[in-house]
Parts: sequence; C-alpha cells; structure tokens
Amino acid sequence: MTSTGSDEHALLRHHGDVDAAPGLLDFAVNVRGERPPAWLRDRLVAAVDRLGTYPSAADDLAARTAVADRHGRDADQVLILNGSAEGFALLPRLRPTLAALVHPSFTEPEVALREAGVPVRRVLLSEDDGYALRPELIPAEADLVVVGNPTNPTSTLHPADLVRALARPGRTVLVDEAFMDAVPGEVESLAHDQETPGLLVFRSLTKTWALPGLRAGYALGSPDLLARLAADRPQWPVGTLVLEAVIACSEPPAVAETEVAAVEALSHREDLVEALEELGVLVAGPASAPFLLLRVPDGERVRQGLRERGIAVRRADTFPGLGPDHLRVAVRSPEQCAPLVAALKAELAVEVTL
Repeated sequence: MTSTGSDEHALLRHHGDVDAAPGLLDFAVNVRGERPPAWLRDRLVAAVDRLGTYPSAADDLAARTAVADRHGRDADQVLILNGSAEGFALLPRLRPTLAALVHPSFTEPEVALREAGVPVRRVLLSEDDGYALRPELIPAEADLVVVGNPTNPTSTLHPADLVRALARPGRTVLVDEAFMDAVPGEVESLAHDQETPGLLVFRSLTKTWALPGLRAGYALGSPDLLARLAADRPQWPVGTLVLEAVIACSEPPAVAETEVAAVEALSHREDLVEALEELGVLVAGPASAPFLLLRVPDGERVRQGLRERGIAVRRADTFPGLGPDHLRVAVRSPEQCAPLVAALKAELAVEVTL
C-alpha cells in the first residue's frame, strides 16, 4: 500500500461490506449465513418488549456472567462492547506511548490509534513463512501490541505460547479473536488466560451468528485494565438487544452449535483450497479461519472481472503489507463456492489469452 495521508486513511477504513454490492454473490464479507438462526431471532424479538426500560446494572452483570462462565473467568474480567470495533475505538484510553500493530491484519485498531495521535509502528509479517508471528520484530519500547488470532485477512492461527511471548511488564497485548470461535476447539485461544500480565482479548459475535447489524462483542482482561479501557464511556453504553445476544450466544447450547459450525467450516475450507489450487491459485496457508487469502496475477483486473460475473470478493491491497494481486474470499459450502470457482477459472483463462 503506497498511498499516504487521506488516501491511506480511506484505504484503512475500507472493509468487505463496501465490496459486497447488492445483487452480487457475496464472498467479500466474513459472516456465516444471511441472518441469525431462528432461535436467536426469537430471543431478540422477545427482548424487544424490554426496550421501554433502560438497560440496568443487573442486565449488564447477567451478560458479563454468561461470558465469564463460558470462558472460566469472573464477571469483573468481562466488558461488554458494541462489537470489537468499539473496543478498538477505546484503545487510546490506555494512553500508549508506542503501539506496535502486527500486519497484515484488521485495520481499525490502527485507524483509532492514529486518529488519537498515538505513535504507531507497523510490524509486517512475511508471506514466505505463512505470515508466522515473530516476537523479535516487536519494538522493545512498544507498550501496546495488537495482533489478530486467527488473523484477518491471512487466515493465520498463531500458537498461543508465541502470543504470550509478546507480554512484558508495562505492556498491553491485545489479541483480536473475532474469528476464534470458527476454529474447532478454539485451539490457541487466550480467552481463558488469566495469568499473562497485560493480556487483553476481544471477541465478536458478529461473524458466527450473523449479527453485523447489531454490533455485539466483549473484552476479556484484568479488572483494572478493563476499567482503564472503559473510562468515561457514556451512560448505558450497551443496549438491551446486545446484552441479550451476548447472553444467548454464550450459553452452552450456543457454544456447542458454534463448535459444529467450526468443524463444518474446516471441511468447507479444505474443499475450497483444493479447488483453488487446482486452478493454480496461490492460497496463503496453513489457513485456519473461515476465509482465505489468495494471490493471483493482475489481481485488480481479476477482481473487477469477477464483479462483472456477479461475484464479490474482498480487495486486500487495503491491508498493510499486501498488494493489488491479493484477494480475500469467504469460505462457503462447496455448492455455494461453485460459482466463485467457475468465475475465477474463466477470469484466469482470460489472463492467459491476453
């Protein structure tokens, strides 16, 4: 990414929903399903009757307790958020003097920190080793480190012990686990970790439960760290429907359903990787999330060609460290992916004949 100033800021604020125009088959947005499951819709509809009263401290406690029980923590180690995006917007309240952002990764943390005037250092991982995390690249003076796990858009799952190795006295390590519930067994998750000092974990309900329009998520960390993060939040910062969604999606039946979906997504991802590699497409791997990072020749032309064929994929040159030949595609079932594979095959054939 070579743009600077306002152009660069616009690229950092670009997300897959912009690529997924109405009428296109959507492989640009990483959301499972088109709507929440029926049981979750029923819970939210029932909660509408409570919108005539303000969310109470008891409501907030019930949501924090549900999350705490899910992750083996205490309720005072949970902060309910209006999606992880709100958590990223709160990061400047930690008053970091230097933030190290591990890239390629989700760009909203960098946007929030730069807009608040926080010095930012990009730590670029390499395609050559599958975007493996290298703790030695983190500046020693960084007192905030942000890393995704599994990482968007590379689909890389970093070993938990390697992430823990980033911790040191006086440093906050934020792990964005927005897609961790799509990993079978949530292996490498640090959501249960209460021992690593300065550890902060963000989780999202948006992707697995098809709730991008509701904005529901939470932060996990020590009570003092969460208190610093939440300083001067507005009164009633999270609404009744978000609190209900957090409770519902943290209960054992929902967690069990998540695991089933994660195993299914793994199978679908393997099928899609095989189909793409048969076309000669370079797929970043090993992949562990419900999306894949691709590198194709003349990627921008291919992306536009796919769009003309009715297929939306995510441009990836807006992620630091990636270029116009990188594209991100969401993992769907083989039947749903068949039009994507066929269209991509046709576009690559056009490239050969040009």
